[in-house]
Amino acid sequence: MTIDWHNYQASEVYDELINKKGTPRLAGQKLADYIAQLDEQDLETAKTAADAAIKEMGITFTVYGENSTIDRAWPFDIVPRLIEKQEWDQVELGLKQRVKALNLFINDLYNEQNIIKDGIFPADLLDKSQNFRPQCKGITPANGIWAHICGSDLVRDGNGQFYVLEDNLRVPSGVSYMLENRSVMKRVFPELFEHYSVMPVNDYPSQLFDLLVALSPRKIAKPEVVVLTPGVYNSAYFEHSYLAQEMGCELVEGRDLVVEDDDCVYMKTIYGLTRVDVIYRRIDDMFLDPEAFNPDSMLGVPGLMRAWRAGNVGLVNAPGAGVADDKVVYAYVPEIIKYYLDEEVILPNVPTYKCLNPQDLDFVIDNIEHLVVKPANESGGYGLLIGSRSTLAERQQCIAAIKADPRNYIAQPILNLSTVPTLVGDKQIEPRHVDLRPFILSGGEDTYVTMGGLTRVAMVKGSLVVNSSQGGGSKDTWIVEENA
Repeated sequence: MTIDWHNYQASEVYDELINKKGTPRLAGQKLADYIAQLDEQDLETAKTAADAAIKEMGITFTVYGENSTIDRAWPFDIVPRLIEKQEWDQVELGLKQRVKALNLFINDLYNEQNIIKDGIFPADLLDKSQNFRPQCKGITPANGIWAHICGSDLVRDGNGQFYVLEDNLRVPSGVSYMLENRSVMKRVFPELFEHYSVMPVNDYPSQLFDLLVALSPRKIAKPEVVVLTPGVYNSAYFEHSYLAQEMGCELVEGRDLVVEDDDCVYMKTIYGLTRVDVIYRRIDDMFLDPEAFNPDSMLGVPGLMRAWRAGNVGLVNAPGAGVADDKVVYAYVPEIIKYYLDEEVILPNVPTYKCLNPQDLDFVIDNIEHLVVKPANESGGYGLLIGSRSTLAERQQCIAAIKADPRNYIAQPILNLSTVPTLVGDKQIEPRHVDLRPFILSGGEDTYVTMGGLTRVAMVKGSLVVNSSQGGGSKDTWIVEENA
C-alpha cells in the first residue's frame, strides 16, 4: 500500500505539507511525491535505519523521575518539516527584533529601570520575580548582552500564522538534537537532498564558538573556553558533551574549576592550573556560585560571580538573564519592543491573559475549560493545565493555585497547532501537532538565527503536548526555496 494524500486527514487544522484539498503545498510537492511512492516495507526500513543511526550515534535524552534506565534513545520521525525560505526570512527578522529588545530590557532592569519609572512594566511584577538576581544590579555585560543564547518556541495557528509561545533565556536546550536530526536524515533519505536546496544548520557550533571567543576578557589568540555542566545526571548532558566536542572545548563540572585570590577562574589539569576566559554555563543561576546564590550548591564554583563582576571571565548566558524567561514577562514583550525600539512587533505573541490583572483573572476562572494555564517559571510541559482535557478536580485545584498567587500564572486560548505528516508505528502516515524552537545567538553587533530549529512533535494523536519529557518526538526542519 502506498500513501494517497487525498485520504490524509488534515482538514481541521493548518497542515504544513498538505492543504485542505489534499494536495501538497508548492515547496512540498517533491517531498510528498517521494513519500507517496514508498510502500509499507520502505517506510519500515527507513524507520529501522533511523533508529539504528540514533543508537550508533549515541543520541539520548534523560527523563527524570523514572525508576528504569534514565537515558532514552532520541525519538525521531523520518518525515521532515518544510518551511519556505521567504517566510523564514520574516520569522528571522522577528526573532532578531525580539531578542534585541529583551536584552535592552534585562540591562535596564539591572540598572536604571526606566521601563518601570515610565509606567510600562509593573514594579510589582519585578518584586515578585523568581529569576531577578539582586546580585547583578549595577552590572552591564559586554555590549549590554545578557541572553547570548535564546531559544524561542514558535507555533502556527489554524491559518498558518506563526506566533511566539514563549522565550527560553536561562539555559535553552535542544540545539544538539536539531543538528543530529539533520545527520540522521542524510543517512536515511540521502536521495531526498538531491531534490532540495536545504539551508544548512551545521555552522551552529562554529557560530557559538566565535561568539564565546569574542567575550574573552583577555585579547589573546587562543582564549580558554569551557562548557560547564551539572554532570551526567542532568537531562541535557548529551547536549553539553556534544557541544563541547563540536567546539573543541573542555567539558567541565564545578569541581574542575577554582577561583583564586586574584579573582580569576582556573581549570585543574594534570599540568596544573590553566586560566579560563569564557564559560558556557549550563547550570541554573541558583547553583552557579554558592558564595552568591545557594550556599548548599555542590554543582557550581565558589567565587564565580566575583570573577565575573571583576571582568575576569565571560559567562554565557549572563547570570540574571532569566528575569525575562518568565511567562508573565513574556506577556509584556510587545510593549517592551515598542518601548525600546519604537517598532511594532513582527512576530506576535499568542493572546495571553495575565492573572495578576483582576479582569483577566475573572475571565480565566470563568473560562478555564477553554484555556491553557501556565505557571510563570516551569518548563518542559510541567505544571500546565489544558482546560479541555482536564478533570473538574484538576481545574478546581488549578483555580485555587491561581487565586493563591495570581502573579504566577498566565492563560492562553487552546490553539489548534499546525500538523505535519508523521510516521505512526512503522507503516502509516498521519498528521501530528508540532512546534518549533529556533536558536538565536546575540553577540552585540551581529545576531545569528539558525536556519529552522528543533521541531518537536506530539506523537499521540490529537495531543498538543510536544515536550520530549512528556513523550513527544522530533523532526528535521528544512528551510527551502519555494520553487525548489
